[in-house]
Amino acid sequence: MSRQELNNNTMENSIKEKNYQELESSISSGEVDTVIVAFPDQFGQLLGKRLTGDFFLHHSQMECCNYLLSCDIEMEPQQGFSRGGWDGGYGDLHVRVDLSSLTYPAWLDSTALLLGDLVDSEGREVPESPRAVLKEQYRRMKAAGFEPMMASELEFYLFDNDFRRVSELGSGGLSFTSPGAIDYHILGTGYQEEFIASLRNNMNGSGIPVESSKGETGRGQYEIALEYAPALQMADRHGIYKYGAKAMAAAMGRSVSFMAKYSSQDAGSSCHIHSSLFDPAGRENLFATGEESPLFRRFLGGQLALARELFLFFAPTVNSYKRYCPDSFAPTRIAWDYDNRTTAFRVVGKGPNFRIENRLPGADANPYLAYAAVLAAGLYGIEGQIDAGPRFKGDAYSNGTLPQLPQTLGEAAEALDGSTTARKLFGDAVIDHYVRHARMEWERYRGVVDEWELKRYFEKI
Repeated sequence: MSRQELNNNTMENSIKEKNYQELESSISSGEVDTVIVAFPDQFGQLLGKRLTGDFFLHHSQMECCNYLLSCDIEMEPQQGFSRGGWDGGYGDLHVRVDLSSLTYPAWLDSTALLLGDLVDSEGREVPESPRAVLKEQYRRMKAAGFEPMMASELEFYLFDNDFRRVSELGSGGLSFTSPGAIDYHILGTGYQEEFIASLRNNMNGSGIPVESSKGETGRGQYEIALEYAPALQMADRHGIYKYGAKAMAAAMGRSVSFMAKYSSQDAGSSCHIHSSLFDPAGRENLFATGEESPLFRRFLGGQLALARELFLFFAPTVNSYKRYCPDSFAPTRIAWDYDNRTTAFRVVGKGPNFRIENRLPGADANPYLAYAAVLAAGLYGIEGQIDAGPRFKGDAYSNGTLPQLPQTLGEAAEALDGSTTARKLFGDAVIDHYVRHARMEWERYRGVVDEWELKRYFEKI
């Protein structure tokens, strides 16, 4: 990256200028010899390259094949997308780094990490890339006069097997890091503190502040809560955190899984998203008025109104839908209440901490798309003056009159595809891209014969 390019694009941004100077100095001194340049793909994974420090300083962009936005999770090229495909020759996209994302991963030696945006040969951002999807909704929210502040509570399972061993043995060979539930259990979680403390401390040391860690209700299930931050910065932190957790586990001969429901015998893993709107300077929580303000009720009302239509952005995989079970702490009905863990939206906190907890996303959600859905729906509610309606009191699981969430990936894809509101908020290119991904995955899953079917029908039918 040349100094001239930096000045042309980011002169007004002192943070980016400061970060560039710091990185340039670290590379020149030999403190940093590797720069990871990465971008989030449609699944929330970080893809990119490791560049030598000197090469990074003298080259403005990194190239990658455009199939990366249209392949499946096994990285098999798929056809029928507007970008990429054999008919287009699978040309290049470019990654334009965002210097405000500079991170020095504490678990890696002599390494800096920069996230970036996918752009085409003309320098235009690729609208369907997840970071661009969030940036557009973030821009709209900022233009409306708000700084959206958000945080992720992300659950995962920790196993004593490494990833390669899990692949060889399958789920039947998993070695659990606790014999049972360790929810809030200080002694039970202490046995795995070597890894969990390393995760907390390495995140803090990487500029990703951690609020807390705790045990959960599954065998070897944990939760890390990240501190509040502006929406785009929080999504970047979320993505780096997931990458770091897997990398650190692998280095210790272990594995972690962020599947929404890795086993029918254990609890699902969620990613509850906390959000509130602050003033443009990010200092004052505009929800903290001491009462239910129209702004709060409309921001919540929009999310309630579009929960079904945007559900694919919270539940993007076939496996996602196996988490939504009655009496499981995962929502099944669309409702809101104060401090009620049976509803899809839980209002918590007081004063400056007053916020909305969206309980829809699983741990498998792509943070950029899930955050974008929250912001788009919230602003839709504000602009359309959509009130949240009365709060629901009681057990939402047992109330059959409440609107139900989509039951399958296929149903969620249909809801998003047919939503004129979603198409207006995100654009046809974005909606068509993610609907096609979901439909391809759903059709592939429908053709699979699993062990449950074999055991149940092989002899008796």
